[in-house]
Amino acid sequence: MPVNLMKGQKVELTKGNPGLSKLIVGLGWDVNQYDGGADFDLDAAAFLLDANGKVTSDEDFVFYNNLKHKSGSVIHTGDNLTGEGEGDDEVLKVDLSKVPANIAKIDFTVTIYDAETRCQNFGQVSNAYIHVLDETNGIELIRFDLGEDFSVETAIVVGELYRHNGEWKFNAIGSGFAGGLYALGKNFGVNV
Repeated sequence: MPVNLMKGQKVELTKGNPGLSKLIVGLGWDVNQYDGGADFDLDAAAFLLDANGKVTSDEDFVFYNNLKHKSGSVIHTGDNLTGEGEGDDEVLKVDLSKVPANIAKIDFTVTIYDAETRCQNFGQVSNAYIHVLDETNGIELIRFDLGEDFSVETAIVVGELYRHNGEWKFNAIGSGFAGGLYALGKNFGVNV
């Protein structure tokens, strides 16, 4: 049975699961009734960060235009342009055994593509979640439902995997940003 997290909660991931290294990080959402005429294109991404919370190079940003980290530790499975259908809307695969030693944490984010032009924000999105599954057996280990805490934000840091005393933990963050992908990139040290 998965651990259901609340915002700000942290949980052990590898300590109680010896041998766990291959993860599936799935993100999903629904769009509320909206009369703006444009599809909602939400984009999941991962930022591989050092101990200072910054990327060491732009290659540490895995998203729809850079689907695979050079180490092979994080792979984005592709951009879903509409979010239609059941289940995860976007998926990233993580192999903890391949994460470079200088990476202290991996932050998972969701942004709204072209939000300003389309007059869209996370106040128009519902049922957003992130969950982490063991890729070897498909068992859901962690789930974090974001709730309806957002209004004008166009980007969210959903959660993060981080190293602690040689083990990996998960932190349910749920922190919103205005300014979309640009603001997130600047925050994490990406040259945008």
